[in-house]
Amino acid sequence: MSDDQFIKGGQNQVVEAETFRDSVGTMDQSGKRKWVFPRKPRGRYTNYRTLVAWFLLAIFFALPFITINGNPFLMLNFVERQFFIGGQPFYLQDFFILALGAITSIVFIILFTVVFGRIFCGWICPQTIFLEMIFRKIDYLIEGDRNKQMKLDRQEWDAEKIWKRSLKWSIFIIISLIITHWMFMYIVGYQEVFEMVKQGPMNNFTSFLVMILFTAAFYFTFAWFREQVCTLVCPYGRLQGVLIDKQTINVYYDFKRGENRSKWRKGEDRRAEGKGDCIDCNQCVVVCPTGIDIRDGQQLECVNCTACIDACDEVMLKVGLPLGLIRYATEDEIEKEESFKYTGKMKAYTAVLVLLVGFLGFLLTNRGSMEAKFIKPAGSTYFVREGKITNIYNYTFLNKSNQDQLVTIKVIEPAHGTITLSSDNKILLKRDQMTKGTVNISFPEKEIKFSKQNVTIGVYDQKGELLDSFDTYFEGPFTLQF
Repeated sequence: MSDDQFIKGGQNQVVEAETFRDSVGTMDQSGKRKWVFPRKPRGRYTNYRTLVAWFLLAIFFALPFITINGNPFLMLNFVERQFFIGGQPFYLQDFFILALGAITSIVFIILFTVVFGRIFCGWICPQTIFLEMIFRKIDYLIEGDRNKQMKLDRQEWDAEKIWKRSLKWSIFIIISLIITHWMFMYIVGYQEVFEMVKQGPMNNFTSFLVMILFTAAFYFTFAWFREQVCTLVCPYGRLQGVLIDKQTINVYYDFKRGENRSKWRKGEDRRAEGKGDCIDCNQCVVVCPTGIDIRDGQQLECVNCTACIDACDEVMLKVGLPLGLIRYATEDEIEKEESFKYTGKMKAYTAVLVLLVGFLGFLLTNRGSMEAKFIKPAGSTYFVREGKITNIYNYTFLNKSNQDQLVTIKVIEPAHGTITLSSDNKILLKRDQMTKGTVNISFPEKEIKFSKQNVTIGVYDQKGELLDSFDTYFEGPFTLQF
């Protein structure tokens, strides 16, 4: 393309941008929503984001089928209280570990936001990935780019509009159904989902109804609500306003270099004319998926998607001006030309995060392979037979390991305690399962000095290694001590 052709095209782009600039915002002056029709982005960052998105989508669709030691890699079944993370089972007894993991994740998000701003929203957030990399691409495929979409939106409901909208909405419904089924795989496992599909909706009506509701929610979100999830609903966008400061890396417009903005004229000396590098083409505005003008400064609606960077770099390249008028930078870098510094606040968050990660790692590696409890049944007491005092206990064993275990029960303290089971004192514990039963524990009468005496009961594996112990009490007859 020659310079004259580009200038002519650029002037047309400016006219087009100015004509529709009011329609780019998400709300009009009365507060009514305006639909955002972003131009299809292209450029270096868009390519990087596409690679990241396809990688994350591949993980999303593959993860339910990945198992470790026969356990799903990730499953969060709140109904049946089955939780697997990284192939490791977690139970209600491990809730404090999961809670600590959630706190650690929050601290990580805070640190990430303090350093990089809202980059998570533009690169990793599922809302952005599904919307921009799947649903929005279907918009472009069926309805065309920005101008064609706006034209179609304005025209009457003729055959073309009915056909294109019906096709698009039908595909949206199918994709929403697929996403819902995959989300259910993270809850009940892929085998259960396939079985429910095979059996049909009438045999699993409750699950079917829940799936329909979730499908409707996904469809509503990605077909209509769209960017308003980010600008109105998502709490992370509001959290960003509290966390970022002048040392946070964000997508910024270099106003010192860009102002005073003015239309491009071939052959002029813009600096001599007192003009900045911004040629006011508004391409950064028309590509924005949340309908903002990045030149107005940092805004909560900005999701750091980098579409404006690519659009601006494309224009700068064509007019022969330096790239980076819109770029990743800190506010201090723009205003004071200071390089990025790892501030004291960032160091403090890092220290807290390191401590939490270390403590969480310690808990995960030391949570044991099993958990044992010995509880006396309510209302039970002791009985004396053949010179021994016997108490009954209900035991509960939780095998947290990934293999079956054959265990034995022994009294650790006091000495001379004996165990009586219906079997040969060996109990088979199935992997990832809870085992319950009853055990009798007896002591010679002379060993019991108090009506309630502390005892420690241990559970051992086949090698004789202690797996877990439990402190409880043993009842005996009341005797006066002199």
